[in-house]
This record gives sequence, structure tokens and C-alpha cells, in this order.
Amino acid sequence: MSDQPVTPVPPFEPPYYTVVFTSVRTEAEDGPDDGYDETADRMDELVSAVPGFLGMESARTPGGLGITVGYFRDADAIQQWRGNAEHRTAQKRGRGEWYEKYVVHVAKVERSYGFERG
Repeated sequence: MSDQPVTPVPPFEPPYYTVVFTSVRTEAEDGPDDGYDETADRMDELVSAVPGFLGMESARTPGGLGITVGYFRDADAIQQWRGNAEHRTAQKRGRGEWYEKYVVHVAKVERSYGFERG
């Protein structure tokens, strides 16, 4: 668990892109996560190094629906992330072990704004 405060990714100057990964996990058979958490941490590390990666937010409902939203400056950054060899290996393992189902949405953001009390 992180000691950092919970806060949304700030708005960026459009246009930029978002990748929304919505998933439902399988029941772990070999322990609590069978390497899922370690792999997720590694993916966070790798995507953060992609030029044009802007940030990411994730949440999971008590019912098990997970949503991760990644923000990218341009489509080339998304392609670089999509083609990363370790990411592709993790995707295969996800389909084989960790997910019952998932959906990926890629969208171009044309407007972005925020609010913060204070």
C-alpha cells in the first residue's frame, strides 16, 4: 500500500490519448495472486519509462471489476507500450491465468479539465 495521498491524474493539454483497461480477475489457484502483484508492479515501472506516458489510475470494485486508465501524449507512445516484450508476455499470462475477461478502449481526448477544493 502506498503512503502517497489518493489523487487523480491531472488534466493535460489536449489532444492526448487514453487507454482504458477494464477487467474481471480469475480466482487465484496458487496463492493469493500467483505473481499478479509483482507483474503489475513491473508493468507500472516499464510503462512509466515510455516516452510520452503521462500517468495512470487504477481502481477495483468490491465485486471484482478492475479499471486501469493510462494516459499517453500520442499514438506512438501507445504503440511503443503495446509492443514492449515484457508487456506482451504479461498479456499472455493474463489471458492464461489472471483474467476471466477484459476489454481495452483507446480514445483521443479532446477536452480535459479538473477541480480541486482549496
